[in-house]
Amino acid sequence: MSYSFKTFLAEEEKRVYFTFGRMNPPTIGHGKLLEKLATLAGKNQYRVYLSQSQDKKDNPLIYNDKIKIARKMFPRYARRIMLNKKVKTVFDALQSLYDEGFVNVVMVVGSDRVQEFDILIKKYNGKRAKHGLYNFRKIDVVSAGQRDPDAKGAEGASATKQRDAARANDFTTFSQGLPRAVNNFDAKKIFNSVRKGMGLKEQKEFKNHIQLEPVNETRESYVSGELYKIGDQVIIKDTEEIAEVKVCGANYVIVETANGQYRKWLEAIEPMEEGLWANIRARRAAGKPKKKPGQKGYPKTLDINSTSSPQDPDIKDRKGTQPKAYHSGIKKVSTKKARDAQFKRQSKMSDDNPSAYKPAPGDATAKTKPSKHTLKFKQMYGEKVNLALAKKRIRREKEVDRIKHDRMMDRARTRDTRAKNREQI
Repeated sequence: MSYSFKTFLAEEEKRVYFTFGRMNPPTIGHGKLLEKLATLAGKNQYRVYLSQSQDKKDNPLIYNDKIKIARKMFPRYARRIMLNKKVKTVFDALQSLYDEGFVNVVMVVGSDRVQEFDILIKKYNGKRAKHGLYNFRKIDVVSAGQRDPDAKGAEGASATKQRDAARANDFTTFSQGLPRAVNNFDAKKIFNSVRKGMGLKEQKEFKNHIQLEPVNETRESYVSGELYKIGDQVIIKDTEEIAEVKVCGANYVIVETANGQYRKWLEAIEPMEEGLWANIRARRAAGKPKKKPGQKGYPKTLDINSTSSPQDPDIKDRKGTQPKAYHSGIKKVSTKKARDAQFKRQSKMSDDNPSAYKPAPGDATAKTKPSKHTLKFKQMYGEKVNLALAKKRIRREKEVDRIKHDRMMDRARTRDTRAKNREQI
């Protein structure tokens, strides 16, 4: 039987690509599979079907939860992740696609299962069985690519590793198997869903069980808690922006600048008083271009506020350190004292208080660089004081605190109710 070109095009429009798997739980490796599926499909339709098996060992997530998690993890493909309780096997998926009117079907699977599925699904094509009947004109099974179980990242990610991490109560390792788009709150929910399906106690206190190679001193200091803490001020290397640490992740931090929040690797930032930023400030204070590490003239001390820095002779006896660079150009001793007193007051103020960033006495007229408080204020609010912006930020953070408090109270009430119910039994 011969077909016209028009018939051929019509059949091509009825081609569908699909995959079928457990995804228990979904991982970044499955994200690569979906990406490959969508790429191969092109303008054709594609579907994602998940198995409905559930047990404590290998399939901890129930079907509905697994669908929700997969859609949340991979929002780009959410509409193609099918919720169909009639589809329990790959044969059910094929029958469903056949009933939709597709005549050509392409199954996308891992490279290690291509031959298996190619033989299996072609064997029953056109034959009525327990699953019903499907009769495609053409069936193809193609590879989504090679997978190395020992590799790092998406190539080595697997549901088995995720289950092992959940079983070991290792949230850090588990979170590394999730897409970056998944926030910390959702990651903890997924982690606990897997543990619950295993019959394990849900985790409420999440600690960073970090297993990093000891060759990186920055990471070692970070893991030990010596490098960054929430609330610390840091410098973003590539932009020289001042930022505040908001979240400490496994090997990254989330920082906030005047322009928003950003996720940064440890190597992308510097402590406020060390390394790159101190070098820049030291050179600028001297009116010279910055030097790079290893170059002649690179500062021997990386903290320009340390007592080893030259002290102002007029107020060097006052409590604390009095860097000469902070008071240069100011002739009146009284102004220097007032300047020092304000620095001390501002250091004790809340970060949300705009007064903590007001210019210090002498900033307007002295030939010196502004204080770190002045710099931060300008970074956050601009050259002109925008009190409305400051108040808006304070209100926003108060609202976040209120929501956290409400959630905490809800959990407490739930625990009390459960305790009373147990007493009545």
